[in-house]
Amino acid sequence: MARYTPAEIEPKWQDAWHEAGSFEARRTGDKPKYYVLEMFPYPSGRIHIGHVRNYTMGDVVARYKRATGHNVLHPMGFDAFGMPAENAAMASGGHPKTWTYDNIDTMVKQMKPLGFSLDWSRMFATCDPEYYGQQQALFLDFLEKGLVYRKNAVVNWDPVDMTVLANEQVEDGRGWRSGALVERRELTQWFFRISDYSEELLDALDTLDDWPAKVKTMQANWIGRSRGLQFAFSTVDAPEGFDRIEVYTTRPDTLLGASFVGVSPDHPLARQLERDNDEIAAFNAECRRMGTSEEELEKAEKRGFDTGITVRHPFDTSWELPVYIANFILMDYGTGAIFGCPAHDQRDLDFARKYELPVTTVFAPAMGEEGTFILPEEGGPAYVPPKAETVRYIKGFAGQEAQTGDEALEAAIAFCEEQGVGQGVTKFRLRDWGLSRQRYWGCPIPVVHCETCGVVPEKKENLPIELPDDVSFDVPGNPLDRHPTWRDVPCPNCGAAARRETDTMDTFVDSSWYFARFTAPRAETPTDRAEADYWMNVDQYIGGIEHAILHLLYSRFFARAMHLTGHLPETANEPFDALFTQGMVTHAIFQTKDKAGRPVYHFPEDVELRGDSAFLKDGTEVEIVPSAKMSKSKKNVVDPVSIIDQYGADTARWFVLSDSPPERDVEWTAAGAEAASRHLARVYRIASEAAASEASSQEGDEVLLREMHKTIDEVTKGVESFGFNAAIARLYAFTNALSKAEAGGEAKREAARVLAQLMSPMTPHLSEELWSMLGGEGLIVDAPWPEADPAMMVEDTVTLPIQINGKRRAEIAVPKDMDKAEVEKTALAHHAVVKALDGAEPKKVIVVPGRIVNVVV
Repeated sequence: MARYTPAEIEPKWQDAWHEAGSFEARRTGDKPKYYVLEMFPYPSGRIHIGHVRNYTMGDVVARYKRATGHNVLHPMGFDAFGMPAENAAMASGGHPKTWTYDNIDTMVKQMKPLGFSLDWSRMFATCDPEYYGQQQALFLDFLEKGLVYRKNAVVNWDPVDMTVLANEQVEDGRGWRSGALVERRELTQWFFRISDYSEELLDALDTLDDWPAKVKTMQANWIGRSRGLQFAFSTVDAPEGFDRIEVYTTRPDTLLGASFVGVSPDHPLARQLERDNDEIAAFNAECRRMGTSEEELEKAEKRGFDTGITVRHPFDTSWELPVYIANFILMDYGTGAIFGCPAHDQRDLDFARKYELPVTTVFAPAMGEEGTFILPEEGGPAYVPPKAETVRYIKGFAGQEAQTGDEALEAAIAFCEEQGVGQGVTKFRLRDWGLSRQRYWGCPIPVVHCETCGVVPEKKENLPIELPDDVSFDVPGNPLDRHPTWRDVPCPNCGAAARRETDTMDTFVDSSWYFARFTAPRAETPTDRAEADYWMNVDQYIGGIEHAILHLLYSRFFARAMHLTGHLPETANEPFDALFTQGMVTHAIFQTKDKAGRPVYHFPEDVELRGDSAFLKDGTEVEIVPSAKMSKSKKNVVDPVSIIDQYGADTARWFVLSDSPPERDVEWTAAGAEAASRHLARVYRIASEAAASEASSQEGDEVLLREMHKTIDEVTKGVESFGFNAAIARLYAFTNALSKAEAGGEAKREAARVLAQLMSPMTPHLSEELWSMLGGEGLIVDAPWPEADPAMMVEDTVTLPIQINGKRRAEIAVPKDMDKAEVEKTALAHHAVVKALDGAEPKKVIVVPGRIVNVVV
């Protein structure tokens, strides 16, 4: 009998799919469309098993939908701009473009042997001029509609790399790459008006029924709708032009516990004061070297500078509060100014105690034993109750007694409005999206700066504005700034000498519309509306939870902006109908220690496992660190190429789907891969035996075929619900049933063909081979998905084991209501019993209805 040889089988069927054009998507009216998309990868140069799991999940969905009669679009591309390419160029003296395209070639060569049903004809990289030229066209359309603007903004500035850094790239106040102390600078930046869509983006989350709840919650928190009071304190002894300090608060009911007013170091008042006060200037400069993420500000020591200015309390003009510049207030949130109520905010309480400011309790627990509540001013912690908790007001406005936080908020707003102190407003945490980056390897912003005309949009006929190739990275900063033949151009409006914008776009822009470009990747406009109208929305989107906020939020904004500018239908405002966030693939970490005691990591392929121990090839014992997320730096990555070479692509696909629910992490182990390989070899053997089996007794046909229809039903439900591991568990059980079945040859072949079909989304190469071996017509990839017959799943029969002299030798399927005499007669007629009796009469036959038949010979 032929052996299972993936190295021969898999290339053969990949060639067959390629020749048949099996996965090239074409718009058609005779089938329902289905668009499945995995978040496209960054071309780092190597894929790992984590990628394999992600793309295999999408491939299972794509192949299943194709088999159920859908016209499937399943594309692949590369998110190719960004800092890693520039870093590599600086390290090697090469060029980001060369590094990127070489890596793309490598990754495509790694991915194709895995047999994904991808339409490779649609592939693009975001660094292709054809792609980013259309992105520039989108920018110009957004600019025309007022969705893009330019303003001064405070940013994180790395003075060594001379570039803006995102909050996440500032570590302990230093640039993540250069290690330089980061400064907060005010620069002129380009912005998308995403904040205009705050309420719409928030409310529309309720329509995304097929998105994970945790993702919607994360986005809702990021958008951050809040109801509060906006009002102003009048100042005393402030510089000219600063007679008021605007404040927004979500707890106006704590105004009677106010202790101080704080402003951001970037507040206009703070900037004005630093001009004439060196101490304030030094304090502000130190604050600007801090990171600007909320997490960093929360962890940092709370520090302030007393400006000597005071403000009058709006309800008692004789009550004056000191104004501090505080390092924990950001200009980006609210108005850049707050009032501190130390009794009910732990941060404010820490600040007040440090600077010996008064602490006044506004409310206390409504219920509780006398003496158990220690007032904050008497040394207790800040009392911050949940909004739903009822509290007792000690210093309340008119009508405030015992109320919950929400009730108190509305009561306080109403009272303040009646008194002429501010007004109730709804605000959002979401800020406009700053897209300017002082980097070379990104999409050029298509505008020109002219001294006469100002900011002039480039003409669309001049797009793409391509990046120049002749740049070097031997000097820090953006090479575009020092490239005169690219930078210096005539004004598109008046023809006078002008300069191109040398900032490039944030790479999040590139990934915010690629899904729409896949519908017509060679179109001479950002989208072809006929194709976009047909293929959009993405029916199933798959990717990591790490993209739950920014990428998905920006994509939702872009879809709306593209509708406004005519590039997408309104139905695509929410571009992803269903979202699935898969777990990670983890692996043990193997490490030794160098002479200084620092860890030295080793790739799994360089380590030999012996029981519970691990050794390098030279015999050095290796410490095994518990399984963790695959990381290049820890070298606990598994190369799919080596797995394919050893076991075949189908083994890798089967294992990453079978060992854990897809939303959870799965640990890759050599033992698990070997077990998967053995199982697929067993399936091949069982199918080979079924293909070669001759016509025989049909006693077991109904038992096997009933099991087959139950398996069709359960596997279908598993695939439809992303329960791939459950579907595979059912396939294991059906394989066992097929191997033991006492059915006729044709029934076995039918069951084996169905097994091949049900496995085909997971193990497409093996399934094609089995389909061919078993006489299936054409390619299995073109075969319709099997349907379960409801009548065959009705349990009107029962399977009874037959024991002969106490040992199980056979089984029979009989109607549930068959009487004992008929059950006995059926059992005695079974060929195993006939053989055991060898012409003699049984000594005893015991029938336990619905349970078992015992024959004593």
